[in-house]
Amino acid sequence: MASARNTTGQAPGAVPASPTFMKPYGPLTLALSLILVSAAIAADSPKKKPAAAPAAPTKAPAAAPAAAPASSLPDPVAIVEGQPIKKAELEQAFENVLAAQKIPIASLPAEQRESGYRMILDEMIIDKLLLKRSAETKVTDEEVAAQFERIKANFGTEEELQKQLAAAGQTVDKVKTGLRERLRQERWIDEQVKGKDEVTDAEVEDFYKKNPDQFKAPEQVRASHILISVAQDAKPEVVTEKQKAAEAIAARVKKGEAFDKLAKELSEDPSAKQNSGDLDFFTKEAMVPEFANKAFSMKKDEISDPVRSQFGFHVIKVTDRKDPEVVTLEKSKPQLLAYLKRQKKQAEVQKVVLDMRAKADVKVNLPEAPVPAPVPAPAPAK
Repeated sequence: MASARNTTGQAPGAVPASPTFMKPYGPLTLALSLILVSAAIAADSPKKKPAAAPAAPTKAPAAAPAAAPASSLPDPVAIVEGQPIKKAELEQAFENVLAAQKIPIASLPAEQRESGYRMILDEMIIDKLLLKRSAETKVTDEEVAAQFERIKANFGTEEELQKQLAAAGQTVDKVKTGLRERLRQERWIDEQVKGKDEVTDAEVEDFYKKNPDQFKAPEQVRASHILISVAQDAKPEVVTEKQKAAEAIAARVKKGEAFDKLAKELSEDPSAKQNSGDLDFFTKEAMVPEFANKAFSMKKDEISDPVRSQFGFHVIKVTDRKDPEVVTLEKSKPQLLAYLKRQKKQAEVQKVVLDMRAKADVKVNLPEAPVPAPVPAPAPAK
């Protein structure tokens, strides 16, 4: 849910699988694939409104945007089993990755650009090798269409999808071609690691015994809420007006009106229309502090006065509670099996990719880049 929920860690076995559109062998994606995956993940992530930009001085002229530094890359930047990777291809891929992270290329020091180019080039080399080896792998039009519809759904509207495509210089046909290639690559890799990711009961039990802290379930609360949104930069009179609206809702609930009905009608949390404000069970760390502190201090069936967080004012109703417990091996076994199987598969995939790269005829024309300082990225929203 978008309002009040914090970013949470995952217990073993609860780690989500990588989206189909993301390459299984590395941390980067190229061109529109990165943008689409980022959007898909963002659709399930909490929304945080950015702070307003400071006003520019009235007397000083506006500074022109910094131009991208001139590139001194060789052309081609690499030759992969007789196929060149052009300088322009690498530059475009690098710009796409930076654009998706909202990092201007001109803001990067030279050593970070060199390291970035090398990292992207390594991914492009693997991509070409996988494309060649998976060229005969069968993928149907129906499978491509199904994957595209899954991704398309994250944009909400056709208009928003077309807007993102245009911003990335892409078309639906190009995206579908990329999807077909990714599906072929994944299917080819799956064949290489088939049967190598099996997990035994003994391995499950061994992991359980060696990691007791990961199977301690903390106290949990189940609550519903009604949200009255308030922008973080709202004027005081607007905040006061919103608070009065939230107080009026709290008073109606305390007088006996159905909480779920009011949540569906009045809550400004987008998910309230579907869940009537119910947030299900959550840990204290799963929510922003103001919300969590209040919810965990309440008794079952208690209704709160409005509580303000970065999202606005919340009227909270606690509907259930769970005491801390130790999850048994029997109860955790299905998730733990899936988690260990995924870990094994990732290790086997890495071996396949590294072996393929080591045996391939590849000539890289870029110099070895120094290890860069971390590239600045936007802080994750709660």
